[in-house]
Amino acid sequence: MLSLLNASRLEGRSRLVDRVTMGVEPGELLAIVGPNGAGKSTVIRMLTGALSPTEGEVRLDGESLLRLRLIELARRRAVVEQTPSLSFDFPVLEVVLLGRHPHQRGQATRADRQIAREMLDRVGLGSFEKRQYTTLSGGERQRVHIARSLAQLESSTSRTCYWLLDEPCSALDLEHQHRVMELCSEAARRNLGVVVVMHDLDLTLRYASRVLVLNHGRVVADGAPSSVFTPGLMSDVFHVSSVIESSPWGPHLRVLGPSGPKREADAHRMIAITATELGR
Repeated sequence: MLSLLNASRLEGRSRLVDRVTMGVEPGELLAIVGPNGAGKSTVIRMLTGALSPTEGEVRLDGESLLRLRLIELARRRAVVEQTPSLSFDFPVLEVVLLGRHPHQRGQATRADRQIAREMLDRVGLGSFEKRQYTTLSGGERQRVHIARSLAQLESSTSRTCYWLLDEPCSALDLEHQHRVMELCSEAARRNLGVVVVMHDLDLTLRYASRVLVLNHGRVVADGAPSSVFTPGLMSDVFHVSSVIESSPWGPHLRVLGPSGPKREADAHRMIAITATELGR
């Protein structure tokens, strides 16, 4: 398990994260959600080791993250940042090969290049390997870094690995939002622990096995998305009226608009209609 234990992060007088205890197990796809400023990125950056808790600790399979060598950490977890960037221009294949560095003892091998090409194929960029990174759109760059992180996770180690992604769908079109979430689901099925910061709650409902809701730096809910995204929580935390609808393709979160008396009445009416249709 990758976990935070009573972890807080302070910046000056601001408490960005307040005594958070949480974890992700191998085989889980955990989505972290919450309104702007809730502490989502701070939590995932503490999980990656990019930030240290001011109080509390981070543990990886029972070991303090601070005790792990950087090379060991790089072999056991891969990260996709919210706004990944590079200081120098590289061909796309070379960017993906950066993910193989923790597993190399010298230059990239033929096997490393094959892995990098396979990961580019998986994100739909197989024909881009010779393109210069800076010529790509924001969404294409995001997919390159997703491929890089997947290449990093391809390893012979028997230890559990973790994949941490901070808003990976933010720059993507609809097709590739779903393709990336399918990659996350597939990784969880391969027994990786997957943590993803999300803003799209409907995608979260569809793909996540578990959701952690943050508000004002604290955990306010943790569980299966269908049981967490109640009308009450959606109104209290996200300030919207909503209802979960059933369909042949799975549940769908319908947001009716900003919360208020009229919206709440609409939500109750939608719930009644849905219940009637399910009873037929």
